[in-house]
Amino acid sequence: MRVDLFDFDLPDERIALRPAEPRDSARLLVVNPHAKSVPDAESVLSDHRVGDLPSFLRAGDALVFNDTKVIPAQLEGIRHREGAGGQQVSATLHMRVGPSRWKAFAKPGKRIKEGDRIAFGHSGESCFLGSLDATVEEKGEAGEVMLAFDLSGPALDEAIAAVGHIPLPPYIAAKRPEDERDRADYQTIYAREEGAVAAPTAGLHFTPGLFEALDSAGIERHFVTLHVGAGTFLPVKADDTDDHKMHLESGYVSGEIAARLNAVKARGGRIVCVGTTSLRLIESAAGESGEIKPWAGATGIFITPGYRFKAVDMLMTNFHLPRSTLFMLVSAFAGFDTMHAAYKHAISTGYRFYSYGDASLLFRKDQ
Repeated sequence: MRVDLFDFDLPDERIALRPAEPRDSARLLVVNPHAKSVPDAESVLSDHRVGDLPSFLRAGDALVFNDTKVIPAQLEGIRHREGAGGQQVSATLHMRVGPSRWKAFAKPGKRIKEGDRIAFGHSGESCFLGSLDATVEEKGEAGEVMLAFDLSGPALDEAIAAVGHIPLPPYIAAKRPEDERDRADYQTIYAREEGAVAAPTAGLHFTPGLFEALDSAGIERHFVTLHVGAGTFLPVKADDTDDHKMHLESGYVSGEIAARLNAVKARGGRIVCVGTTSLRLIESAAGESGEIKPWAGATGIFITPGYRFKAVDMLMTNFHLPRSTLFMLVSAFAGFDTMHAAYKHAISTGYRFYSYGDASLLFRKDQ
C-alpha cells in the first residue's frame, strides 16, 4: 500500500509533553467497528476515561501487558580516532546482541567509522560523568552501528545506568529536555525486565487502583516481554509499505503464559493486548490456528491492512504518528476508514497524542 495513505495533519498542540495525573484519568476513545450493526449499541466512536476500561471487558477476558523496563539508553560521548581530534557523538542503544555488544543509532552517523573508539560519559562542555568506553565494531545503514563495550554483563548495565539518559521520543525531546520526572513517568508500574529503549506507552495509563478494579471485574492479567527498540521512532521513508524494512526487537512468551492464554480462548474469553508491542509479540507467537506457542527471539513482524489476526481480539493503544508503522497496524486491526475517522475525531475533540497522550480501545474489525 502507498505510505501516504496513512498520513494526516496533527496540530502541534495535540502532542502531550507530560502524562495525565493521575494516569488512569487520561481519555479513552473506544472504537468499535461493529457498533452500527448491533441494536442499541453505542456509536462506532465513544469518549470515555481509562478508568472506565473494566466496563468494556467481561469476566474471563485477559489483558496482556509488556513488562519490559526502559533503560537510560541515550549515551553522549567523545569519538577518538588515530590521527584525528575528538568529536562529540550521541548513541541510542536499541538492541542488545551479547553481554558486551549493543546495536545503536549514532549521530553524526556519516562521520563514524569502524574501529573508532568512543568514550561515553562526556558530553561536550559537561563534566566527566563516569567511564564507559566502546569500539565501533560494525557500521550499517541509517546511522546504525554495532558497539563493543569494554565492560560486560552486570558491570555494563551499571555503567549504562550511571552514564545514560532516558531516550525521550524525539517529538518530546525537541520541545524540552529529559528531567527527573521522566525516570518515573516513562515507566509502567509493572516494568521489571530491563532492556527497552522506549516505553510500551499504553501501559503508562495503569495504576494500582485500576488493577484492583480489573481484579474485581474478573479480568485476568498476564505478562510477556518485548524490548522496544529505538526503531519504533523511525519514520517510514519508503513510498510503498512493501519496501519498508522493520527493525528487529527481541522478546519472549513463556510456556506458562502461552498455556494460560490458550485456556482463555478455549473458554470463550478474549485476549486484550495492552499496547502494540504485546500485540506484535502475541501474533509472532501464534500459529495459523490461533494457538499461542512458547516463543523467544527477535521479531520484525510488520502488520498492515490485509493482515489476518490470529489470536488478539482487542487492543488498547495510544495515538500514533502519521505515516508510522503503528498507525498502519491499528488501521489493519480496526479498519482503515474507521481509524482515519477515529483520528479525525480525536484531533477535533482535543485528545492528546503520542507517548504521554491519551488512549484508545479498539475492537478487531473481523470478529
